[in-house]
Amino acid sequence: MVIDNKSWLNKISNHNQLGGIETSVIDNGCGSGTRIAWINTGSGLRYKVVLDRGLDIADAFFNRFSLAWLSHTGVTAPQLYSTHGFDWLKSFSGGLVTTCGLTHIGAPEYDQNGDRGLHDRISNISAQVDSIVQPDLIRNQFEMSISGTMIQSQVLGPSLELKRKISSTLGLSQIRIEDKVTNIGNEPAPLMLLYHINLGWPLVDEGARIFWEGNWTARENESKALIFKNGNDFKKCRTPLESHNGNGEEAAFIDINENSDGICECGISNQSIKLEIFIRFKKHQLPWLTNWQHWGRNEYVTALEPCTHPPIGQAKARDEGTLINLLPSETLQFEIEIEIREIS
Repeated sequence: MVIDNKSWLNKISNHNQLGGIETSVIDNGCGSGTRIAWINTGSGLRYKVVLDRGLDIADAFFNRFSLAWLSHTGVTAPQLYSTHGFDWLKSFSGGLVTTCGLTHIGAPEYDQNGDRGLHDRISNISAQVDSIVQPDLIRNQFEMSISGTMIQSQVLGPSLELKRKISSTLGLSQIRIEDKVTNIGNEPAPLMLLYHINLGWPLVDEGARIFWEGNWTARENESKALIFKNGNDFKKCRTPLESHNGNGEEAAFIDINENSDGICECGISNQSIKLEIFIRFKKHQLPWLTNWQHWGRNEYVTALEPCTHPPIGQAKARDEGTLINLLPSETLQFEIEIEIREIS
């Protein structure tokens, strides 16, 4: 839909006839009681923001096509104390964007600095909604946004605040995420952040192409990897693999290339449905990309994950000297743009 040609002028009473934001509460199943917001861009793109799960994005559609991979459980209520071992996976809904961090990304670990479960706590923290801004056609305001604050804190430990704004514009098939992480504690705090962008069928299907450029390393080391090996076409989506049933999966850590403006780009292109998704972010904010591939039967997904570090864990990042230590009152900003395009 073209919004700026004014073809709608004097013909509608309510912006929701074009698009906007509608909030509600899930009243059934594992997500019962969970607050959500549906955002309709009027361009064919619509998506669900889960207010009680860190303002993450669950379902997402472009016209009749689903974009995101959803786990068997779908959206669940937040599990505030899901902080040990692999408990995070029990309420992992998949979804277009699941945030990992804020102090640890990677496998569970324990050391003198604490006990850290898989991918930390932020995706299980409910937002305080700060604002919902609807389109205002009378004033030619076509942007809509929802903003909220999450506090990841513990007494006698790190205290971080995440302020998130998710915005779209009527007529454009784009999602913009603007995050500000502030150390609200009184001592330096570790910061690790990863955006788990989970893409599924029909966007992800046999023959669809994954695109990114940069130097890469197989997480499993190339000697053990079956997919991420030199000579393999690991940027082509595969058929479901028996070897990926259960816990079969692989990942690559990518030092992603940036363009002359410092922007990194990755995504998936599917010629069979004439659709592609672009993910853009700034290299100086998120210098790494992880590509996760899990081709199990009925659990068929690839994820593109912009991140401050590969998901190596806080302990290894500290040992390598790459761990970010955010000073009291210090703020870092992160921005992600997701765009859907039809292929002619």
